[in-house]
Amino acid sequence: MIVHRLTVDGRDYFLPHPVTELRSKILAAIQAGGGYVNIPPLRGGPGIDILFSPGMPVVWSQIDVGGENNGAEASTTVNAALEDEAFGL
Repeated sequence: MIVHRLTVDGRDYFLPHPVTELRSKILAAIQAGGGYVNIPPLRGGPGIDILFSPGMPVVWSQIDVGGENNGAEASTTVNAALEDEAFGL
């Protein structure tokens, strides 16, 4: 089972797979100069609204909970890419 960890301003949020739509919403909020995005919970519930803005540190990690990769963790830092795309660079 793949679990995604979103780290925003030092706080971790664990998300179910897939996260493609959520990543698009976060990018759109940053490109618009800031905006709230609802982060869904790993299991039922309303989630949490986070205000994303340009320059905010955002890190995505993908964790294989099933052990297929022996607990390996892949991490992607999205902050720099989001800033470049937000300003058309």
